[in-house]
Amino acid sequence: RLQRWRWLTTGTLTVGYAGYYFCRSNLSVATPLIIGEFGDAGIDKVVIGKIASVGILFYASGKLFNGVLCDFVGGRRMFLFGMIASVGATIFFGLGAGAGVFMVAWAINRSVQSMGWGALVKTASNWYPVERYGTVMGILCLSYLFGDVAARLFFGQLISWEIGWRGLFFAAAAVLGTIFLISLFTLRSSPKDVGLDEPRAAANTVFGSRANDSRPDHLWDLLAPFLSSPSFWVVCVISFGLTIIRETFNFWTPLYLVEVAGLTEGGAGKASSLFPLFGGLSVLVTGALTDFFSRGNRGSIMLVFLVPVVGILIALSRLESGSPGMALFLISAVGFLMIGPYGFLTGVIALDLGGRKGASTAAGIVDSVGYFGGIVSGWGIGAISQERGWGSAFMFLAWVMVVTVLAAGVFWWLRRGVPGAVETSESA
Repeated sequence: RLQRWRWLTTGTLTVGYAGYYFCRSNLSVATPLIIGEFGDAGIDKVVIGKIASVGILFYASGKLFNGVLCDFVGGRRMFLFGMIASVGATIFFGLGAGAGVFMVAWAINRSVQSMGWGALVKTASNWYPVERYGTVMGILCLSYLFGDVAARLFFGQLISWEIGWRGLFFAAAAVLGTIFLISLFTLRSSPKDVGLDEPRAAANTVFGSRANDSRPDHLWDLLAPFLSSPSFWVVCVISFGLTIIRETFNFWTPLYLVEVAGLTEGGAGKASSLFPLFGGLSVLVTGALTDFFSRGNRGSIMLVFLVPVVGILIALSRLESGSPGMALFLISAVGFLMIGPYGFLTGVIALDLGGRKGASTAAGIVDSVGYFGGIVSGWGIGAISQERGWGSAFMFLAWVMVVTVLAAGVFWWLRRGVPGAVETSESA
């Protein structure tokens, strides 16, 4: 019975957070159409980049606040509320016109969407044993990767049918709304809600023996162990760098493929799904590797995967126009090598460091720091590509990755003597 409930919870969380991405990837795919309609009104790449950056600012702020709040109020309620609120914000955007309305609607949408991932991690911490953190979080990370793939393929087809960008937004709201109604009946916050026992948390969290507490006593009891942990701060630095790169590919790939690779708007929307598709394969591979081959230090797997990304970004910076095959190959390679380690940060490492008591806070703070860096991916990359071209934008990302790799090396060094991540509190 416990196993059946775990599979149902896994499925609900995966499909539910994938649904979030239908109301997040829509702006990226619709950007060429919006610029085409409102270009004469002054909406260009810089303006769209500013809208994206404002959205990321609200998303980052929301991650920080909602991550902490979720450890007090529980994962299920926050996961479901974020869904239905995002549906409303997406409809608001689809009814709007002009940069001001678009910016407000997108800021609201990203703010409420910030509830989703921390709530997912909090719920996962209640349901799964520590010896399967890597594998389970690898599966759950598929939600935002394959959800992104499904959304982009779906939106690309809608564009091919000439439904228009407004119809695209309304369709996104309909998909997430349907998933919300199903999740109301299939999601439970904890095994205790169905008369079952919760598993034990990891022994090597920042909370020590109190990692199994379902909720903290007060705010400082929750935050102090994180703030005094060097490993946690290094994870925040890694998140800062990887989020800049991930958000750049998530948001700008369709436009890049139109302008440089020469694809149509609909074709670019579908082709942009390769980045999260190969990222999904990455989280499965790296998640399993950390459970079975790198139990004490996930930093070693991160280094093996991240170092080659520097060279790939340099190759993208030198790629000439009219090479769609090579562009898609390099974009896919970045997705495969980078997204797995990225998923560690707010997934399995958040569980490693936070346990059941502080999993949502760990994920929220790390994600928040990352998305404050991700602001650069909107306005910053938009401005660089507009003024100096896509080559300069990718070279900037290459330098970001160099710094990130150095931080990953520090994380590996700090955790090299930590007992195995699969060790439970009972065996300790």
